[in-house]
Amino acid sequence: VHLDRFKLRTSSSLCVCFCQSKSTQTGGSAVVASGLGEGQRLLSRAKRGWVWNQMFVLEEFSGPDPILVGRLHTDLDVGGKSIKYILAGEGAGTIFAINELTGDIHAMKRLDREEKAEYTLTAQVINAETDEPLEPPSEFIIKVQDINDNPPQFVQAPYQASVPEMSAVGTPVTRVTATDADDPVYGNSAKLVYSILEGQPYFSIDPNSGKRFALQGMDREMREEYLVVIQAKDMGGHMGGLSGTTTVTITLTDINDNPPKFSKNLYEFVIPEDLPIGKMGGKVKANDRDTGENSKSTYGIVEGDDQGVFEIITDSQTQEGILQLKKPLDYESKRAYNLKVEATNVRSEPGSGPFKDTATVKITVEDSDEPPVFSKPIYQLEVNENAPINTIIGTVTARDPDSTGSQVRYFIDRHTDLERQFNINVDDGKITLAKLLDRETDMWHNITVTATEVRNHSQISRAIVAIRVMDINDNAPEFATEYEAFLCENGKPGQVIQTVSAVDKDDPIQGHYFNYRLVPEMLNNPNFTIKNNQDNSISVLAKHDTFRRQKQEMYFLPIIVTDNGHPPMSSTNTLTIRVCGCSKDGIVQSCNVEAYVLPIGLSMGALIAILACIVLLLVIVVLFVTLRRHKNEPLIIKDDEDVRENIIRYDDEGGGEEDTEAFDIATLQNPDGINGYLPRKDIKPDLQFMPRAGQHSGPNGVDVDEFINVRLHEADNDPTAPPYDSIQIYGYEGRGSIAGSLSSLETTSSDSDQNYDYLREWGPRFRRLGELYSVGESDRET
Repeated sequence: VHLDRFKLRTSSSLCVCFCQSKSTQTGGSAVVASGLGEGQRLLSRAKRGWVWNQMFVLEEFSGPDPILVGRLHTDLDVGGKSIKYILAGEGAGTIFAINELTGDIHAMKRLDREEKAEYTLTAQVINAETDEPLEPPSEFIIKVQDINDNPPQFVQAPYQASVPEMSAVGTPVTRVTATDADDPVYGNSAKLVYSILEGQPYFSIDPNSGKRFALQGMDREMREEYLVVIQAKDMGGHMGGLSGTTTVTITLTDINDNPPKFSKNLYEFVIPEDLPIGKMGGKVKANDRDTGENSKSTYGIVEGDDQGVFEIITDSQTQEGILQLKKPLDYESKRAYNLKVEATNVRSEPGSGPFKDTATVKITVEDSDEPPVFSKPIYQLEVNENAPINTIIGTVTARDPDSTGSQVRYFIDRHTDLERQFNINVDDGKITLAKLLDRETDMWHNITVTATEVRNHSQISRAIVAIRVMDINDNAPEFATEYEAFLCENGKPGQVIQTVSAVDKDDPIQGHYFNYRLVPEMLNNPNFTIKNNQDNSISVLAKHDTFRRQKQEMYFLPIIVTDNGHPPMSSTNTLTIRVCGCSKDGIVQSCNVEAYVLPIGLSMGALIAILACIVLLLVIVVLFVTLRRHKNEPLIIKDDEDVRENIIRYDDEGGGEEDTEAFDIATLQNPDGINGYLPRKDIKPDLQFMPRAGQHSGPNGVDVDEFINVRLHEADNDPTAPPYDSIQIYGYEGRGSIAGSLSSLETTSSDSDQNYDYLREWGPRFRRLGELYSVGESDRET
């Protein structure tokens, strides 16, 4: 078998051979080998096909002519034979073009490896005239060869990092990473080296990994934030490489490396002795240069307060120590305190020990006028009930704690003793009884006693006095309830009729014990007896079985109950016993005597029904008779009735001029009378008017006109009928008016001299008025 070779030459001088037989068959077999010398034979057969090596083309090539990528050639191309090379696949015809005659492949555009690194194409040889394939198609790859055309980039820039202050040298801070789009396999285009442009000598960086490290001794209180500029350069950092930069903001976090420090070594406060417990007496402050939880401190008193009078708490907002009282101050017992206060950090670093500072607090107690102080806040006193009035129950005492020692007076707060049952001596505090007490009404009385200083009544103290009323035997025992016993006629002798118990309002210490007995005249009665049950109760027993309702329906059994008090009290209580008819089982059925005289065959229910029917019939008869006798009044008025005598009042608007009490308009006309007393101007005369003779109507009634005229004449001549003669003020000219007032009453109060002689010229009616006002100086003085 004669073998020819089809060669492919590339720009990298690499070739792959395709072996084919000289036979005219296109579908024959072939053996593929790589790197065979020309003229060498293969010892095995395989199916014919194409084997291609990789082609390479530089990216970003920008020459004037298309760049030659490679050349295809086949042994079938022997001069005059008509063959054609075709190319298919990725970028065929757009990016890559093939010369159909020579098989040269050219790149028509600039290629970017970062956009696409390789292209897969298919090559084939066909008959140029018939387009019939002369060889089967085969694939090959064109790889874009990288150049250093992309600088490093920090994708997550800018960076934020933090590191505790005072960290040791080499403490990792953060990691920065840059990326390079160039080929990391081919050349050094993607080999990056890191360096710090700004931020030395505080920080260092690993040039290969990008890890950053801190130096020792970095104090947050000196500087809290650092800005570091980092560069990443490709080509292994050599000259000609591309670079990119980023910034890293590094914040030093706080550690508790500063103790609290008081702003002053000595604090002085003046506190009044009447300062209430829990109120602030002063403030202290310890400053800490740390922040957050590391700056928080707690305060405490370590010396000078053996009695626990003061306490100091921490204000969570201001971090101040608030000095306040736990116990009241007493100027008379101690006037000054020297306290040692300590401030300690809440948190501490491991192995560093607690940070703290101390200061001295000097407190001066200021004297205040204090209220009296009772010897006890609560007094408990006892008094027997029914004790006589003015009995001394007990004594309360109070003193003035001030150095002056003012005298104290005592009073009872009557709001706590509304019935005024107790009195107190204002000088010595002795409480006495003002009214008789009854323990059965109120066993306890709680009153409040106040104590005030004689020289300063505003200083008041209060104490509670609880008075217990002690019991005495002043109430006789009595039946627990009003008992009514029922006795069966067919009962047996010795049968228990009723169990009786008693109650007593008293409350003896040893408890109640009651003694029951029949009254002396009933000791030998033949009907009943009593039996003691040994539990403060008795049983009433029947002595025989011959009780009959026809003979006696009810029995009364008086029983005397006596208590065990000193002196013993007793009372007589009567038990009512009714004789009843019972069933064989002893169940009461009827206690009425009438049940035995009823006709045979009629029960009590039947008699009640008959009686109800009789009552209903009587009611019906009475209603029928009443309706028969009732007559309806006619709706039409008869002719002989005189409608003029029927006076109907449809409305009443008030008293008219007579009603001057309802509203007096003179107040609006005279402002001077608003606040003054305005007497009633209507004066009813004391004249007596003789009653008029009655008017008699004629047969057909009087005429309306005549009736009204008669009434009008009577009203005009009746001096007792309103309106009465009175003085009215019809106008008020106001203060300072030239005309003055029209009232003659105000004229009499004027001191001005006025001539009233002109009144005589007005006629005889005004002559008398002029004489009244024309008086001399002597009369005026009189």
